[in-house]
Amino acid sequence: MARNRSVLEKPMTRRTRFRIPNISQETVGRVSERFARAMGTGAFLIFMTVFVALWLSWNTLGPQGAQFDPRALNFTLLTLLLSLQASYAAPLILLAQNRQDDRDRVKFEQDRQRAERTLADTEYLTREVAALALAVDEVATKDFVRDEIRDAMKELLEQLREDKKPGKKSK
Repeated sequence: MARNRSVLEKPMTRRTRFRIPNISQETVGRVSERFARAMGTGAFLIFMTVFVALWLSWNTLGPQGAQFDPRALNFTLLTLLLSLQASYAAPLILLAQNRQDDRDRVKFEQDRQRAERTLADTEYLTREVAALALAVDEVATKDFVRDEIRDAMKELLEQLREDKKPGKKSK
């Protein structure tokens, strides 16, 4: 009885016949960007134009037995192929555009952070320059020091003269 209970307590593992490949979002994104980039070229437009022109020419002017998509059926196979291409192209182009929007968003955020740092650095440097300007105003200039020394010398000379006058005791 205990053995049956332990079997029932374990979850059953699912076995699938088909394994779904694990494809990363980055891989799908890179493929979609390449696809969108290729579809936006003049070479792709020229290739598609030549392809459709050859298809229509062969199935219109070619021998009746060799036509694989006859005009009598309104080129059903060509319409199917172009619809299939469009049905894959639209989501892949949107996926590529979303990836570009994500990159732009990240770049914008980095630019905003850089601008904030630059503004903070500029404000700091402005404050430092203002502080230096105030400090320079308080620094004694050469002429100021010279005048102060001259005045001090005059006072000392006068004091010496007074000390040398008769009737005064020297210290």
